[in-house]
Amino acid sequence: MHKLMTTKRFRFIVPSRLLRIVVVAVAIMSPALMAAEESHPVVASRVSTVGLGELRPEVHLTPASGWINDPQRPFFLDGRWHLYYLYNEDYPNGNGTEWYHVTSTDLVHWFDEGVAIHKYTRGDGDIQSGSAVIDVNNTAGFGAGAIVAAATQQLNAVQTQSLFYSTDGGYTFEQYADNPILHNPADGTDFRDPKIIWDAEHSRWLMLISEPHKIGFYTSTNLRQWTYLSGFMRDDLGIMECSELFRMSVDGDPSRTTWVLATGANGFNYGMNSGYAYWTGRWDGTNFHPDQAEPQWLDNGSDFYAAVTWTDPRQAAEEQLHTRYAIGWMNNWDYARRLPAGEWGGSHLSLVREVRLKDISGRLTLTSRPLDTISTLEGEPARIEQLLIGYGETWAVPQPPSAAYRLRASITQDPLNPAREVRLKLKADGTHFATVGYDFATETAFIVRDHDAIADKLTEVYRHGRTIRVRPRDGVVDLDIIVDRTSVEMFVNGDEHALSAVVYGANDANGITAEAFDGLAVIRSITVVPLTPIPLVRRG
Repeated sequence: MHKLMTTKRFRFIVPSRLLRIVVVAVAIMSPALMAAEESHPVVASRVSTVGLGELRPEVHLTPASGWINDPQRPFFLDGRWHLYYLYNEDYPNGNGTEWYHVTSTDLVHWFDEGVAIHKYTRGDGDIQSGSAVIDVNNTAGFGAGAIVAAATQQLNAVQTQSLFYSTDGGYTFEQYADNPILHNPADGTDFRDPKIIWDAEHSRWLMLISEPHKIGFYTSTNLRQWTYLSGFMRDDLGIMECSELFRMSVDGDPSRTTWVLATGANGFNYGMNSGYAYWTGRWDGTNFHPDQAEPQWLDNGSDFYAAVTWTDPRQAAEEQLHTRYAIGWMNNWDYARRLPAGEWGGSHLSLVREVRLKDISGRLTLTSRPLDTISTLEGEPARIEQLLIGYGETWAVPQPPSAAYRLRASITQDPLNPAREVRLKLKADGTHFATVGYDFATETAFIVRDHDAIADKLTEVYRHGRTIRVRPRDGVVDLDIIVDRTSVEMFVNGDEHALSAVVYGANDANGITAEAFDGLAVIRSITVVPLTPIPLVRRG
């Protein structure tokens, strides 16, 4: 049996609160069984691709072949964004991950630069998640402006942290001679995902590391020797992974700033499954103090994990506090190894999003929406207005001429006979479909895929609907939905909330219908715009 192709742990996630149209029962896996599964992982059999048509997403980042998971925080250098992600070209039969390199000038179109840090370097294990920084002041001694990457390596089930450095702008890396730079304090336990930022106030580097049920904070002046500072403890979120700490202004007001601590987490205790959890609060230079114990979630869908955020160094300092960007892995460890796929492995990254921190109803909330530059992919729109839908009626709305498209809908209720719920069926072929929409009675947006082309072959977690509470604005709810061959990313009321999920249609089914329940609904407008496919171009 081959070792697990990626060293992230298999996660069993207790499903969230159900939509009223989805009723299932779940058997909870015992801790002992979970431990056995993690110690002896099994590569699950994949769902057959027969009858599913072409699967590779057209506007999302995928590898040419093999496996993709965690993105690493990009940096900007010489007019290009540099993004690395975990990659395994030997998947599904071989094991281990390494850092694959892509670049972009607009965070929409990507160029293939090849593997930058190879797995099993000098026998110290494969290369897992971490972060890369530009060492402007040569604190590490590899040269001013060197790219220094800290990454987890795992050998014989023990995780340690290592340094790699690049003097050619991040295209190739050398391994630091005295690795590892940080040994596992308790061999055999989780100790991974070093995320490094520059702490300007204290003139030092700050590293966040995933440890058992805690985020560890470490400091260094040279990126090579590290000292433990403190830990943020939780026993309700599983293993917190790919953590990050950053400061943002509230509603763009530079006089009102706060810190955000974020992490990949298991949210079953909070009606979620795995996702990007965060807290706002205070960082005193040693400890993080959250405003409240319960985390919030940047995306309430099933498939937005191991996300990273960053700023644009070309912007003024105030704008960097106001706006960040984010990208995540669109998959879920509950079923990641079972999804149907061609040679590219079945996983992809989300679209890059713009992130801001807003005061919504007295609560500081991270919001996200697609980058404006996504519009460069848009073709000719098809639009209808003032569509009145009665109970039990099904209306065909503008049908997309492409596999990837953007759907915008503005929905409200008839004032005399208000509908309880409006549903848009996506990827419909008469039998299979995914459903997005809004329930006015409970004030929740939702996405459900229990009738898509692969749901009956996957887990209960896959078949569960995902919801988010969001109030209408003057009685109106706006949905902005980007649909690709195997995914749906939905943004509600501009950037207030997001729901993302892997979704499969049958034989490239791409039909769209609209329905109302328990009354009359008004679709004030609905626009469908095709998106131009983005090829991954090899440079040089």
